[in-house]
Amino acid sequence: MAGLHKPHDYPGMLIVVEGVDGSGKSTQLDLMRSWLIQEGYDVFFTEWNSSKLVKRTTKLGKKREILTPSTFSLIHCTDFSDRLEQTIVPPLQAGMIVLADRYVYTAFARDVTRGVDPRWVRDLYSFAVRPDIAFYFSVPLEVAMQRIFRGRPTLKFYEAGMDLGLSRDPADSFMKFQTRIIEQYEGLVDEYGLVVVRGDHPIERQQRRIRRIVTEQIKEKSMHPAGRKDK
Repeated sequence: MAGLHKPHDYPGMLIVVEGVDGSGKSTQLDLMRSWLIQEGYDVFFTEWNSSKLVKRTTKLGKKREILTPSTFSLIHCTDFSDRLEQTIVPPLQAGMIVLADRYVYTAFARDVTRGVDPRWVRDLYSFAVRPDIAFYFSVPLEVAMQRIFRGRPTLKFYEAGMDLGLSRDPADSFMKFQTRIIEQYEGLVDEYGLVVVRGDHPIERQQRRIRRIVTEQIKEKSMHPAGRKDK
């Protein structure tokens, strides 16, 4: 595998969306997915922390609140490794467009915020395939908070960063935790060439820009809808 600093040589395309909770990334990814399918492309979707291999262990660790930063990092890397081998690389080899809701940059932002050494976590994911496009949805934290609390009544222990001892109040802890994560993401933009999308812009405006960028990449890779070849 080429690694995060070198383009992969698979015929398919890997598109990633990143950002804090409430940034609007999942909404835009769903719209992108529908659009690409309508255009006739074979699309595969994957999301962070969804491998059945470690799902039970992760759920148990969260329930008992016994996950340390390093344990969290290792579990998520195991999840990612399994999905990369089983559900990301095969579609790329088959020439499909793979859409990922979160990728290794989530680990780089969250794990480092939890105190894990930046170099260590990057080395941990050194086997990852570099995305063709990685969108980072930048949004004011206040906007993200409004969206989150509109859809859920309470915050979970690790979601709020309560394991870090930032505050006894879940909402206050969440704000401090997410602020630090955003700082990490901002540093990743230049380090890995993430494409910044303003998550507080109108949905239609965001999607138009995303489609332009994706279309350009599709043309660059000379990809075509399923069943259609170059004449």
